[in-house]
Amino acid sequence: MTRRTHPALSVWAWLVYAFLYLPILVVIVFSFNDSRFGATWAGFTTKWYGVLFARADVREAVVNTLSIAVLSTLVSTVLGTLVGLGLWRYSFKFRTGLSFLLVLPIVVPDVVMGVSLLMFYSFVRLGLERAGWTFDNGFWTVLLAHITFQISYVALTVRSRLAGYGRELEEAARDLGASSLKSFLYVVLPLATPGVLAGALLAFTLSLDDFVVTYFTSGSGFRTLPVLIYTNVKRGVTPDINALSALLVLVTVVAIIAANALLRPRRSRA
Repeated sequence: MTRRTHPALSVWAWLVYAFLYLPILVVIVFSFNDSRFGATWAGFTTKWYGVLFARADVREAVVNTLSIAVLSTLVSTVLGTLVGLGLWRYSFKFRTGLSFLLVLPIVVPDVVMGVSLLMFYSFVRLGLERAGWTFDNGFWTVLLAHITFQISYVALTVRSRLAGYGRELEEAARDLGASSLKSFLYVVLPLATPGVLAGALLAFTLSLDDFVVTYFTSGSGFRTLPVLIYTNVKRGVTPDINALSALLVLVTVVAIIAANALLRPRRSRA
């Protein structure tokens, strides 16, 4: 029996969706505006996407963004998967405390995390300079910062994926003669794989979109796409920046759809 929704609730839901997505839709529409200045529509064009990729600073930012996103996703996926599997498989004294620490980077405001990492890098710089080493914020500081918050998302995704399964399947495989390695490779790992892939896609998307943590930890000579957009917007919003924002939205949406598709089989069984 289908339950009908109250009309007022439907109207309220559409208003909320409009509030959330109309600004994004405006940015995408005006990335095809033939006018360079203002919000006046002067006709449809795709030339701003060509202008965008002709800019050397944009190409450099794209390379920086993808390098950080790919490397940080690989490292955080491995570490986060190990943490998620450990929390699912083992019971130990500080398990609850470790779970709380995993959630903390997710709920802490980005600006707090960015400032704390900036201060940490400053202390490290002072220590290295006293030892005769030089240290500047840039690629490696941003990479470590992204790995720091990505691990939590991967670990929690893997743990939630395995939460519906007990250790009985693994123990049954051991009873049938499988070794610990084979029971892990042929039982646990296939069950965890959708969660691992979804966590990796989520980490990749977060790295692509991150501005606050990157802004605090990148220094003056290293820029990713979100930081580049911010520095350009301060001089005024132009259609090529709208085009860059639209491409970021497109990549993010594709990654989110892929992550949801990977988690869908578990939901359907539930």
